[in-house]
Amino acid sequence: MIHIEKELNSPQLKAVQTTEGPLLILAGAGSGKTRVITYRIAHLIENRQVRPESILAVTFTNKAAEEMLHRVHSLLRPGRSGNPTVSTFHSFCVRVLRRDIPLISYGRDFTIYDDVDQLAVVKASLKEMGLDEKLLSARYALSRISYAKNHGLTPETVYEQAYDSKTEKIAIAFGLYEKKLKQANALDFDDLLLKTVEICQAHPSLRQRLNEQFRYVMVDEYQDTNRTQYQLIRHLTQLQQNLCVVGDEDQSIYGWRGADIQNILSFESDYPQAQIIKLEQNYRSTKIILDAAGAVVANNEARKGKSLWTERTGGEPVTLYEAPDAENEAQFVAQQILSQNRLHPNEKLAVLYRTNFQSRLFEEACRRNAIKYSIVGGFSFYERAEIKDLLCYLKVCLNPRDSVSLLRILNTPPRGIGKTTIETLEQEGRKRGLTLWETIRFAVEQQTFTARTLHALKEFQERIQEFIEALRQVSLSKLIQLIMDKSGYVGWLETEGTEEELSRIENLQELVNAARDSEGRGETLQDFLDHAALVSDTDDYDARARVTLMTLHSAKGLEFPVVFIVGLEEGLFPHSRSSLSPQEVEEERRLCYVGMTRAQRKLTLTRARSRRFLGSEGTSETEPSRFIYEIPADLIENISNGQARRKPTYEGLAYNTIESIQEFYRQRGKEIDLAPTRKTEPRREEGFKHGCYVRHAKYGVGMIVRCEGEGNDSKLTISFPGYGLKKLVPKYANLEKV
Repeated sequence: MIHIEKELNSPQLKAVQTTEGPLLILAGAGSGKTRVITYRIAHLIENRQVRPESILAVTFTNKAAEEMLHRVHSLLRPGRSGNPTVSTFHSFCVRVLRRDIPLISYGRDFTIYDDVDQLAVVKASLKEMGLDEKLLSARYALSRISYAKNHGLTPETVYEQAYDSKTEKIAIAFGLYEKKLKQANALDFDDLLLKTVEICQAHPSLRQRLNEQFRYVMVDEYQDTNRTQYQLIRHLTQLQQNLCVVGDEDQSIYGWRGADIQNILSFESDYPQAQIIKLEQNYRSTKIILDAAGAVVANNEARKGKSLWTERTGGEPVTLYEAPDAENEAQFVAQQILSQNRLHPNEKLAVLYRTNFQSRLFEEACRRNAIKYSIVGGFSFYERAEIKDLLCYLKVCLNPRDSVSLLRILNTPPRGIGKTTIETLEQEGRKRGLTLWETIRFAVEQQTFTARTLHALKEFQERIQEFIEALRQVSLSKLIQLIMDKSGYVGWLETEGTEEELSRIENLQELVNAARDSEGRGETLQDFLDHAALVSDTDDYDARARVTLMTLHSAKGLEFPVVFIVGLEEGLFPHSRSSLSPQEVEEERRLCYVGMTRAQRKLTLTRARSRRFLGSEGTSETEPSRFIYEIPADLIENISNGQARRKPTYEGLAYNTIESIQEFYRQRGKEIDLAPTRKTEPRREEGFKHGCYVRHAKYGVGMIVRCEGEGNDSKLTISFPGYGLKKLVPKYANLEKV
């Protein structure tokens, strides 16, 4: 029996004790949602005598899952047997598929393809179609394929719905991509979810077994679930509806990768018997920070509504610094970091930006000021070239049909198998319907190449066969060491002899250490490879770092005493891609809210009055972000040489009616009359400026992202949704201001 009454506030306690039936916990930022989930699991096991194996809790990152399971174990009685299943969606699906995927004609030894592997398959598909990368980018094609899969579209459906030749080509590439994955017995990340849902739909007996196994299901970060994850949860709770979802619609920031905010907004419609509990007490931020963030997100329409409060009254005002240019902005932040380090030497700080390219100036400013920093979003350990090479050797040992992995190591290290040989092998494989491994075996048996090439192919074939046999005889760490030695990989790096190559050898030794840790957990090679494939970018965050540079998206779920949100300019944040969609502007606003609520004690906002765009030689004037003006004036202090905030000119779609504009000013104590009561003299239009919206007869409405020249010689670079960037001369383009 665990006593929870003194450990939780009243709404938290109610959320923990409400165990039967559907439950929606609306958990505001910093309101202790992880605490509630872990206590709820422990309460079910210790106080309600539920078998641990009957509980499933899913979240979005490995770190969140590990932390949750660790906290649960700390609450349970020592020596209790059995564990609840606490994992990410993808890890849970892998667990199901490793057992049941033969039901849909795949082998249990399937390979999981990461982003790099997927891109290689798309490139091979486009090459097979005879398409030049310049005509159709492989990355763009992959993004459209992923979008289609996340929305339940098949290659045939995409082709039928195609509105131009480019989309038709993508549909054909999609079909080839799927064919190549099936031939390689491989799944991409989307497939891990889709194939699990497919099995549940096609096999009621499996669905029933999962329902009976998991009597209590909990979903963290429910606002971030996509269509497929929603379907999976519906399948898992079809027989019993002891479903608890925890989320915050104000922190739904992944619409660009398929998350559907309607999943949380429509929960009561999906589960009419649902109870709703709001967690509104914030344990993280000061009242001023909460009020400022709340005022920003209150401008959104797609929300259920919460009023966060805290016992941490007062606090420092939110500060705003408007730098003359981007370099000065970065230098200001660096100086503020040094100042904060002197005053509070043990506090952690974060610099948050909208897009990765912004990090360069802040990295340079930190280096100039001798500030040690950690950056999130670089290569993870498992993405390093030498690590991926060794992992591909291991993947081929388990699944020789994995042509992508086989292709990567066929001439790595160099063994005399050149580009022409590889192209010939691929052509022969396509002609005969063989995998690359089968084609190599055929070529060796039929001696279809020169003696020198055949020798290299035969030696490679024998070496891989040796590794496959060793897999059954030696430990994982010894197998990796064997591959490093016998493949010639380490010798190849040693021959180079540079510092970079020696560092790569050290990384390989660390992979051996990782394998030993895996052995200590009793894991198989398949488990080891699954873990490597499922590590996400957010798992790279170093909690020990004093100063962290990261995107706003990466910061979700984290907290810091001091936070800087930089680049608050129209077209940058909110991003120009969102400018013509009210829903996307609302997501940008939620992203701002997420960033603001990462701050515990001090929040500073910065922007540059001018910035260099798109590699231009000169700089362009910027417009302040609308989010700055959505913060009440009494909560924000402008420290830009004593300058007061300028009044905004709202041109965004959120304020496109007379009534909404009047209401906006009314909330700020100012009545204005916009009714057209009398004629006025026509006002001469000002010149086109960066951040303004214009309408073009062919391309529609777009946003100016760069201005060059003056008068009749001026040129504008404009971002038109669906058409990309266009450089136009106002004198001839007949542009109309919006």
